[in-house]
Amino acid sequence: MIIGIDRSGTFEGLRDLLQRIAAHPEVSTLIVLAGDDSDLAPELINPMLGTIPKPLYGGVFPEVVVGHEHFSRGAIVIGSRRPAHATMVRDLSDTGVPIAPQIEHALAPDAANALMLVFVDGFATRIAALVRALFEEFGVENNYIGGGAGSLSMQQKPCLFTNGGMLQDAAILLRLEWPSGIGVSHGWDVISEPLIVTSAQHTTIKTLNYEPAIDVYRRIVEPVAEEPVRADAFFDVAKAHPFGIRRLDSDVIVRDPLVLTPEGHLVCVGEVPEGAFVHILRGDAESLIAAARRAGELAQQSFPAGHTPRFRLLIDCISRSLFLGDRFTTELAAIDDGLPMVGALTIGEIANSGREFLEFYNKTAVVGLIATS
Repeated sequence: MIIGIDRSGTFEGLRDLLQRIAAHPEVSTLIVLAGDDSDLAPELINPMLGTIPKPLYGGVFPEVVVGHEHFSRGAIVIGSRRPAHATMVRDLSDTGVPIAPQIEHALAPDAANALMLVFVDGFATRIAALVRALFEEFGVENNYIGGGAGSLSMQQKPCLFTNGGMLQDAAILLRLEWPSGIGVSHGWDVISEPLIVTSAQHTTIKTLNYEPAIDVYRRIVEPVAEEPVRADAFFDVAKAHPFGIRRLDSDVIVRDPLVLTPEGHLVCVGEVPEGAFVHILRGDAESLIAAARRAGELAQQSFPAGHTPRFRLLIDCISRSLFLGDRFTTELAAIDDGLPMVGALTIGEIANSGREFLEFYNKTAVVGLIATS
């Protein structure tokens, strides 16, 4: 495994890095994590991607991570000696296009120590359906880690890398023979009674307890936040007060509300199904940093015996960085144990927690401890 870093964020910097890693005789597959502020004009990038002589896959994320640093301009390229088996899922927001037939060969039945990397357009409306289809088809006998690509501009655009060019409204599933341990933790606490989602459409919550969603949200959040919830500064308050979907084991899956619409609807990252029970959550810097440390510990605990870890792959939510501000580097340091660490700050996270769950998360730290040959 070879890791290369481009800090320039220029087209030339990414091109030269890809060519250098691809030229290494032991590298079979390139995995690309790029920051959204890099020079990624499709008219330049797409022809260049077609010239890389080895398979490449990856995504454009709000920021990328190297050690204790995080930046929006630049790229990371991981050169894997192990070949990847790639599966593309197209038209991810189109309910008329079934997902299951597209993924049925994504994992081999006899795959041992397989890790599936999942890169998905973070603004596709059927991410939860993709994750559900993966669970139904393959279960959690193998590990999964990945997240949503895209931009903090909230505009959907091509954000996934392939040799054939950049993709939008799609997902890339990469099966690699990488022994791994996965840790997942979020650090958000429940501050409300359960609320039933009485009307929702994909990622948009319309009503809670048969009332307009914004009325319920304001009634709970404003006394705690001690400031008004306004449409023009919605995320300033909402980033500290996400939703949590109640799960059978009494934990919650965090959903990040990003936008307050003129109709009073709340648009989240990830689907929120009608009939679900949700809570409003709150966290602070100390609880989030402790959760990140816990994710690293869980990855170590679940790492398979008989293998040697080589690096950490971090998939962390961009809104955790926005919430923590200057203290986000403390979260990164809390995960660090001396191994190389690279990753991305994503628009939603995908992982399995131990052998029990496969979920699409928000505002959650996911740590992969990985062995490679």
